[in-house]
Amino acid sequence: MAPRAGPGSRGAGPPSPPSPPLLLGLLLGLACRAAAGAAAGPGPGPGPEPELELERRFVPDPCPRTVRRGDFVRYHYHGSFPDGRQFDSSYDRGSTFNVFVGKGQLIAGMDQALVGMCVNERRFVKIPPNLAYGSEGVSGVIPPNSVLHFDVLLMDLWNSEDQVQIDTYFKPPNCPRTIQVSDFVRYHYNGTFLDGTLFDSSHNRMKTYDTYVGIGWLIPGMDKGLLGMCVGEKRIITIPPFLAYGEDGDGKDIPGQASLVFDVVLLDLHNPKDGVTIENRSVPENCERRSRAGDFLRYHYNGTLLDGTLFDSSYSRNRTFDTYIGQGYVIAGMDEALLGVCIGEKRRITIPPHLGYGEDGRGKIPGSAVLIFDIHVIDFHNPSDSIDITTSYKPANCSVLSKKGDYLKYHYNASLLDGTLLDSTLNLGKTYNIVLGSGQVVLGMDLGLRDMCVGEKRTVIIPPHLGYGEAGVDGEVPGSAVLVFDIELLELVSGLPEGYMFVWNQEVSANLFEEIDKDADGEVLLEEVTERRADALCERRSEFTLETQEISPVSGEGRVIRVDYLRPGSPRLTSPPRLGLGTGLSSSLEGAGLGRMPAVGHWAAEAATGLCLQLPGPSVSQPGPAKWDSSTSHRLDPIWAGPSVGLCDGARCRPATGPKSAPLPRPGFSRRRRRPFPENPHSISIPLRLTG
Repeated sequence: MAPRAGPGSRGAGPPSPPSPPLLLGLLLGLACRAAAGAAAGPGPGPGPEPELELERRFVPDPCPRTVRRGDFVRYHYHGSFPDGRQFDSSYDRGSTFNVFVGKGQLIAGMDQALVGMCVNERRFVKIPPNLAYGSEGVSGVIPPNSVLHFDVLLMDLWNSEDQVQIDTYFKPPNCPRTIQVSDFVRYHYNGTFLDGTLFDSSHNRMKTYDTYVGIGWLIPGMDKGLLGMCVGEKRIITIPPFLAYGEDGDGKDIPGQASLVFDVVLLDLHNPKDGVTIENRSVPENCERRSRAGDFLRYHYNGTLLDGTLFDSSYSRNRTFDTYIGQGYVIAGMDEALLGVCIGEKRRITIPPHLGYGEDGRGKIPGSAVLIFDIHVIDFHNPSDSIDITTSYKPANCSVLSKKGDYLKYHYNASLLDGTLLDSTLNLGKTYNIVLGSGQVVLGMDLGLRDMCVGEKRTVIIPPHLGYGEAGVDGEVPGSAVLVFDIELLELVSGLPEGYMFVWNQEVSANLFEEIDKDADGEVLLEEVTERRADALCERRSEFTLETQEISPVSGEGRVIRVDYLRPGSPRLTSPPRLGLGTGLSSSLEGAGLGRMPAVGHWAAEAATGLCLQLPGPSVSQPGPAKWDSSTSHRLDPIWAGPSVGLCDGARCRPATGPKSAPLPRPGFSRRRRRPFPENPHSISIPLRLTG
């Protein structure tokens, strides 16, 4: 079976219709003779000729047009004698009777009876013999001098002078563009005959009819009828048969000589030459930076078709759409339209299908659909971005600047780039306290707090790769979000200089610091720890070298500890790997609450009893400020310890206090924020002055 041509489209020519029935041909021939006889005048008779009788049994309202002489009509009829016997019927043949009116192609009575009829009007007509087949009749069918009754229903009418008729019954108030020749359109329609009989509908197929206009893809009448339409417009297009399917019809649903009525609503239009259209709805006055290719954007959008049908919305998911731009991660039209936007900008973007989802569409988006996106840019950044610092206030006396290891107290307001408030210490009624460089805050905040003086106020913008990354914080910080912190530094306690803390589990000299610090400069550098100096540190009397490894407690609850230890001789490795600190020292560490050290790498089989722990800052175990010993001018700092570890403070050594196997202080990291360490009631202070 050959495929059906689309409604309103040109298809292959259908086969020629069969010849009319013999009776119909006979009626037409006799009609011509009767008409000729009527024109010659009435024959001799005793009185006046009887007249035509009409009964209008149904008249439609409205009736926009009536039959005139010269019109072409299509009608159904039943023909019968006064006694009710039927002699002919178009219904029996399954096709209308099609003929010009007033051109002698009908018996005189029918020519008169049809004039003035409306489409869908029904008339009962009594035609006397002198206006029908007269004294001759039709042999074997209509006796001479027969009165004929016709029950007529008019189905269609047109005139050779007719053109396409357009009746627009809805036009949107905003019509920025209308259909032009060569445009591609998507529309719905109902196709009917003049009598209202439906022959086709795109609504029934739940799919628009998609076509080019004005280039011969449609019947001529539809090509003309669609021109000038707006998206959303509704119009009725009436097309005479010579601008539709002509004498032959379409061979299936549309008969020959049929006028067609299309009730059309235009849903979409574009031209293959169209590009992306951008309408700026709102642009911030302060736009310091515009997006460029390679940036990562977070934006909200509503996606609709040209007729306003919503197909997608980021708002309904309560999360932004996040993507790189200019790298093919989104459709070509969106890639182009997102370039040059400001943070906070709102745009309406119109994307033709060849820059959208093409002929195939996707999901709720039909093929060849123009897309409209109303977007709101929330933030963007580039993977190469670092933090951005803007100082709003700086005290006149700003000599002491924050650095790694310092203990800081500050207030902050945290927000997104669009101004959405995330958190505020002012709302909590307390400061935020950290040790700078200890990993208690995100890296961007750690960097943003450096080189500040007390009383300074600054705004720090942190890109996500220096903030909470792609994951964000569930329910609080969106993934890939740029963060804005307004900071005021309230207190600064300087941290320890870079150095080492030595811990021994044996008695040492009360003047240990002075014995090591032979040049009496108040500092002990690594190069001062020679074989001669090491005699005072360990039982091993050989050259010591420094090795470093990061290890974690077995419990997994403590933070990673940087361990620097002295080992006799040159470095050497053993296998299988194990922590070679010696039984006594390992037990001491376990008793100190560090837990038994796991084997985390290749270590020497034996190590010195001296252990050096490098501290990240002044408050490892509690947020309180560090202390200074006025007698020695050496920095005091708390540290966790157990009873089996002796601590040396540079003046004397004493056993540490605290419970055996006390747990390590947890860093208290939460996804909401990195909190200071909890206070340790068993911590003690020891002096530190060894630097390296």
